[in-house]
Amino acid sequence: MSAPRKRADARRNEEALLEAAAAMFVAAGVDAPVRDIAAKAGVGIGTLYRHFPTRADLIVAVYRHQVEACAVAGPALLAESATPYAALTSWIDLFVDFLVTKHGLAEAMQSDDAAFQTLHAYFLDRLVPVCAQLLDAAATAGEIVPDMDALVLMRGIGNLCIGADSPSYDARRMVALVTAGLRRH
Repeated sequence: MSAPRKRADARRNEEALLEAAAAMFVAAGVDAPVRDIAAKAGVGIGTLYRHFPTRADLIVAVYRHQVEACAVAGPALLAESATPYAALTSWIDLFVDFLVTKHGLAEAMQSDDAAFQTLHAYFLDRLVPVCAQLLDAAATAGEIVPDMDALVLMRGIGNLCIGADSPSYDARRMVALVTAGLRRH
């Protein structure tokens, strides 16, 4: 039996909470006060707790929401971009945005909270195939070197984003160099 469909206002509130929490997590990390998140979303604290009974539930929901947005963007970019390489680089930019805004999430994911146990697998299951599709399209079009492994590329990009919170380090520039290095010369 499927769960009952939420009312439109409940869906709007949930979306507002996810967007507000994501913004607060970028600004203050995953320990941002839930009262501030509710206020930013324009809802009461009770509404926040009705949707997300624990902080872990909220963090997981924000993470999944952002992974899903990144996953959905891949095929859309491929359909609307001038070239597969343009779609790939646009998607990588979104992926970098996703990675550099995860202040405190790595530490939270290492906790014993069961809510975090499946997040990494979800991330891989949703995003590796999207990256692979974009790489395959660009390789088939002759725009990049063939046989680039999606997971290897994503790990490399992830490693380049680790220092992104340092003002003297430009993760985007480093990722752009990697992306340019994929081009066929």
